[in-house]
Amino acid sequence: MNIEIVEADYLNKQHEQEIPMLLNQYASDVMGGSQGLSDYAKNNLVKELAKIPHAFTIIAYVDGEPAGLINCFEAFSTFSCKPLVNIHDVVVLEPFRAQGISQQMLSKVEAIARSKACCKITLEVLTNNKIAKSAYSKFGFTAYELDSDAGAAEFWQKLL
Repeated sequence: MNIEIVEADYLNKQHEQEIPMLLNQYASDVMGGSQGLSDYAKNNLVKELAKIPHAFTIIAYVDGEPAGLINCFEAFSTFSCKPLVNIHDVVVLEPFRAQGISQQMLSKVEAIARSKACCKITLEVLTNNKIAKSAYSKFGFTAYELDSDAGAAEFWQKLL
């Protein structure tokens, strides 16, 4: 089994097809909300990502087949006064799970974050997604807390 981890090129036609395909698989899963991407998202995702200078995507291939992806966005930590990388999506397709692919993709994200002098990498995870939480813990992620008396941070949203 040959695993290759690459940073996507948003202008590459192959990557332009693979990114929405992989993300749609995740969005269709219960941990991704159980609804596939809209046609608009499928047709415009890569074009819109390409417009964001602080966005990047990692794609994993197993024997040449797209097997996973991570979408990231560079942001800024005001407390550290340094950039950070936020992982927005992590996908490993079902047939390729439990083969260490997420760890290899996370390593690539970390290398990019270090090259940009980032202070940290952040992500959000559903409380019941035990498999993902285990993978993130294995890589060194922990719940975000400034002070144990204040409690762990929560990720909230307001739909528009």
